[in-house]
Parts: sequence; C-alpha cells; structure tokens
Amino acid sequence: MAKSSSLRLIIILLLTNFNLLLAQKDPSESLNLKTVFNWHNLDSEADKINGISTEKAYEMLLKNKKSKTVTVAIIDSGVEIDHIELHGKIWVNEKEIKNNGIDDDGNGYIDDINGWDFLGNSKGEDLSHESLELTREYVKFGRLIENIDPTKATKEEKEQIETYKNLKQKYEKRLEEIENQGGRYYLQLYENFKQAQSYLISEFKVEKITTEILDQISLVSSEKLQRAKKIYKILEEVNLDEESLYEGYDHFNSLINYGLNEDFDGRKEIVGDNPMYLNELGYGNNEVEGPDAKHGTHVAGIVAANRENNIGTKGIGNDIKIMAIRAVPDGDERDKDVANAIRYAASNGAQVINMSFGKPYSPNKEYVDEAIKFAESKGVLMIHGAGNDNLNLDNEKSFPNKFYSNGDYCKTWLDIGAISWKTGNDLVAEFSNYGHKTVDVFAPGVDIYSLGIEGKYKEMSGTSMAAPVVTGLAALLMSYYPQLTAVQIIDILMNSSTKLGNREVYIPGKTSTTAFKNLSVSGGIVNTYNAILLADKITNN
Repeated sequence: MAKSSSLRLIIILLLTNFNLLLAQKDPSESLNLKTVFNWHNLDSEADKINGISTEKAYEMLLKNKKSKTVTVAIIDSGVEIDHIELHGKIWVNEKEIKNNGIDDDGNGYIDDINGWDFLGNSKGEDLSHESLELTREYVKFGRLIENIDPTKATKEEKEQIETYKNLKQKYEKRLEEIENQGGRYYLQLYENFKQAQSYLISEFKVEKITTEILDQISLVSSEKLQRAKKIYKILEEVNLDEESLYEGYDHFNSLINYGLNEDFDGRKEIVGDNPMYLNELGYGNNEVEGPDAKHGTHVAGIVAANRENNIGTKGIGNDIKIMAIRAVPDGDERDKDVANAIRYAASNGAQVINMSFGKPYSPNKEYVDEAIKFAESKGVLMIHGAGNDNLNLDNEKSFPNKFYSNGDYCKTWLDIGAISWKTGNDLVAEFSNYGHKTVDVFAPGVDIYSLGIEGKYKEMSGTSMAAPVVTGLAALLMSYYPQLTAVQIIDILMNSSTKLGNREVYIPGKTSTTAFKNLSVSGGIVNTYNAILLADKITNN
C-alpha cells in the first residue's frame, strides 16, 4: 500500500464513527484520569463533576450501618477472578466440591465453583469469536428460500423472501461500511507495522522501539530501515499508538474474518452443541475467564473492586460477591446462551444480574423471555446496557429487552444510558442509545477507570460501563437494606435520580438538542447519596 494511502486511511479512521462496543473519543478531550480516576463515584457539587455521589454516601450516610453480602452475576466475556482487586469478591458455590468431576449440587453443571462458561467445552477449550446475528439470520433465510419459486410461493414463503431481501440489504450495507472505512487496508497496515517493528527490533537488538532508536535512522540508512521508520512517523503524526492501532485492527479483523463471514462457524468446532437445541443444560465448562476477559473484568471492577486497599480503583459496592458467567464472545451472543446464563444466575442465588451486551436481532426471543420471566419470578434485578449505536430505542429494536412478546414487560429490569463527565450540551455520551419509553435512567459511562486483564487497569467507555455503575448501586442498596425487593430498588433508583428536566443536551449522534428529560423514562442520572436517603426513608416507615 502506498505511503500516501496509509496516511489518508488513518485520518479517515480517526474521523469515522465505527459504532464500536467501546466508543472511541478524541484524545484531546480525555479526562485526566491520573487525578480523577474515580470520577463516576464523585459528587457533582463538591467535586464539580457528573459523578453519582458514592463517596459522599459512604462518608456521610453509611459509616455506622451494617451490610449483608449480595451476589451479583456478571454475564459477559469472562472475568479475571484472580485480579488482586477482586480477591475475596468472587462468588463460590459452596455446594460444589472443586474439580472432582461430579455435579455435586445437581444443578446440571459440573464443578461450577465460581460460575459457568457457556462458550467452552469439556476439554477446557473456549470459543473466542462468533459471527453477528445479522450474518446468521442472513445465511439462515438464504437457505430457507433457496429452492422457492417466487411465482408459486405461499404467503409464508413470500414473507421469508421479503425477510431475506431486507437482511441482504443490511448485510451488504455493513460490508460497504467496512470498505468505506478502509477495513481491509487497515488489516494490512497493522501487519506492515508489526513487520517493521520486528525488523527494527532485530536490527538494533532491542526489546522496544523508542524515539532514540528511530532518530538513528537517516537518509543514508538502507531503504528498508527508512520505510520502517516512516510507518512509525505516520502513526506519531496522527497520534495513533500501537495499542490504538491494534484495537482498530482487532475491530476490523473481528468483523471481516468472523462477524460478517458467511462461512464461519466456530461454535461447531469448539462448543460442539446444537445452538437450536435451546433447553440443553451442562454444555460449556467451568473456566469463567475465557480467552479475553477484558470487558467482563472491567465491568466486574466497576461493581465490586476492593474499596479498602487504595491501590487502584474503587468499586461501588463494598460487600458483593461476583458470580462470573461467560456467554458473550467477540461477535454476537446466542439467544440460547443468554437465556441459559440468566437461568443459571437466578437458580444459583444471584440477586442482581448485569448484562452489558446487546444486538439488533433475536431469533429465539421467546426462549430468552422465558428465562427473564423466571428470573423476575425469583425477584432478581436485571440491569442492561442500552447500547452504543446512538439510536432511539423507542423506534429501533435492541435485544435482550424488558418487553415480552405478549405486550407485558419485566418489572425487575432496567435499561441504562450513558453520560460523560462533560458539563455542557455534550453531557450525554455521543454513542449512547436513548428512549423516552425504553431507556430507564442514565449513569456515567465515558472514560471509566476500572480493572484490566493481567492484574492491570484500563479506561473504557460505553453503556457497558454505565450498566455496572447502576448494578453496583443496586447491590449497595440491597446490601444495606436487604428487606427491599427488586421492584422497590428500581423505584428508588428512578425516583432518587438527579433530574435535569429541560436542560438542553445534544441528542446522541446528532447536532440538534433536546431536553434531557426526553431521553429516558426517569429523566435522571442515578445518585447513590439520594438513593440511600430514600431507601432509609422507605425502610424506616
């Protein structure tokens, strides 16, 4: 690829909204996390930032109160359960004897000590990538209509043909978007960078390429050395480091080779089950971390990272056990896994379930609905990230959701939108989904500093981060007020939220504004201090 094309491509990528699960941002507008790493827990008045006043609540309202341990299920990509910040915070199935190969508690899962991985097999192998539900539906309906004669089609067959045409249009649009964003060229750029890096490390016999190393390469150096240096300089000019370059590569690689690949079926090779056999139990394994626990670990940290050790970040709850359930691959989760994960959590004592995932299609929605109804009957509170496509969910579909096919809805479910730390019209995260009838409440979800893999820490953004903020707060309320039901917790979270009323904010993804109250059911942002006050009032009465 020509050098000028490389530079143009990178600039295009920097300016393009990829609708990543973890939304991108302008580095120049990033919050200084070195000084305000815990911003989402700070107070809007005292600290002049859009936090939810958790630290204020601990200091002024919870000091002399006793708590009760609450179990929170994290249905996600996996959790690094041995992260130092999660020591003592991981749920243990006391009814199961570790690694004896027997289902001691009779729940259908062998040796499920800390949770379950629905994306693995009995050999300990784990599924990493999955296709998008759009791709799976496109392929499925393509096969359904393969031998249909349109001139002799029944009413049902005509509907299948129309569905296929709609899916084909959306599928091809996604492919076109990737081409317009230079996806395949980006993969090549990353490969070229890695080759240049490997060559320079070998030539200079160093472990890492620094500015000093690059400065040694001049016009009299070999052409190969100059080309390698040029790649580094281009990335430097557009403020793109190796980590950001890899994230872009990983995004496009996932979409091109797995997500939108009609021929990819990793499920068959690894899990080995029949995805359409919905009632199956016991498939998977007990390895709850998986091949990439970055997302789930970050979520778990927001909820329950150690508040006392002062070595990294602070979770919202201080008496929480995390039940790790792996059901979300790199790609779209399967309805079967989502439903079985919800059932597993509800059956094994989870009081709150966090779900930071979603997709635009749900071919087995009824099965997921049955699982949600089961959890609702158990009094389990389910908290779900609204999604990062800046869509109005009053008009667009996103799954899973609280609405049952019969028109009723789950009374113990909350959908969460994301706000940023910014104080102007751009208060609401530009990527966040919203909806006056569908998104219940907002919470911090931009530049959230929490746990990373390999014992590290990481800043991430998305409604994936906003949901566990609310999950942590809900669990905190349950911990100090165990007599409250899930329905009462929801009422408290909604009614105690900070109302911004007619304050004008940008509609996510648009340049026009609206009153903040129009973007959610509550018209508010969750607030720990206010929630504790209201919970205190209700329980005392």
